[in-house]
Amino acid sequence: MKRAVAALQPLWQTVLATGFLAIILDLAGVLNPPGGILWVLGVVAVLVVSGLLLNTGPDADSSHTVEVAAPVHGRWLAVNSPGQRVPSHGTKALGQLSAADLVQPDEGSAGQRNPPIMRRALRGSRPEEFRCFGAPIWSMAAGVVVAVSTRQRDQRARNTWQAMAWFVTAENVLRALAGWRAVVGNRVVIKHDDGVYSAYVHLKRGSAEVSVGQRVQQGQVIAAVGNTGNSTQPHLHVQLMDRARFPAAAGLPMMWANIELGGIDPVWQKYANEPEASALESMPRNGQVFSA
Repeated sequence: MKRAVAALQPLWQTVLATGFLAIILDLAGVLNPPGGILWVLGVVAVLVVSGLLLNTGPDADSSHTVEVAAPVHGRWLAVNSPGQRVPSHGTKALGQLSAADLVQPDEGSAGQRNPPIMRRALRGSRPEEFRCFGAPIWSMAAGVVVAVSTRQRDQRARNTWQAMAWFVTAENVLRALAGWRAVVGNRVVIKHDDGVYSAYVHLKRGSAEVSVGQRVQQGQVIAAVGNTGNSTQPHLHVQLMDRARFPAAAGLPMMWANIELGGIDPVWQKYANEPEASALESMPRNGQVFSA
C-alpha cells in the first residue's frame, strides 16, 4: 500500500500545488469561494494530507544490512548519517531510509579550510570554495548504470542566514512541488549484481563518467561531488534502494566495509549528539570523521 501511495507522488504534487495556488488567488481577490471558515479549513486539510502523502516512503521486503564499499576515498565526515539514526534524514521517502551525506573536513590551520557552516554575508559561498567540491565518487559495488543526469547547474551554498531562511521556508516547498528530480539534483543510479540499487545525488554538473547501460566495477570513478538539487552546501548524498525510481523505492540499510572511524570533527562538535537506538553501529555518526 505504501509503495502504491509513494508511486503516485506526481498526483500529490499536483494537489499540493493546486491548494497553494487557490490560497494565493483567494488572497489576491481573484477567487471568491463560498464557505468562509469551512473553505479555509478544507484547503488546509488538503495541504496537510497531500503533504503527508508526498512524504510517504515504502518499507523494503527485507531489513538485511547490505555491505558495500564506501563511495569516497580519504578523510571524510558524515552528516545526516544512519550511524546517528534511522531514518537518517527523518523520512523514508525517495529511498532515504539509510542515506548518508558526506563532506570533507578541514585540513587544519595550515591547510585548506571550508567556508563557515553559517556566515554573515549577502550571498552564500561559491561551491568551489568547499574542499569536497569536484572530488571523485567511486561505485560502491559492481553493476550496471541505469540512470544518469548531470545537467543541473551547481548553486551557491545556503550558508547565510537569509539564504537558509529562504531554503527552509520556500525552496524546500518549491522543489517538492517541482518533483523528485528537483530534489535529488544531478544523479547516477547503479543496479548492483545482487539486485540492489545505489544512488549518488547532488552531483557536479557535467561530471558523469559513465553512461546508461555501461557496466562498472566496484571502486570505479563514476562522477564528482557537486551542489545541485535540495542541498545547502557541496556534499555527496548516497543511499541504497530496492528500486531504480526514487518515488517508489524503499531504502535499504547500508554498511561500508572499508572504513575506519575516527573522532568528532571540532567544527561539527556542537551539532553532534549521542546516536539514537535505531542507529547502525558500524556507520559514522553525525560529525564523525572516517577514513576510507
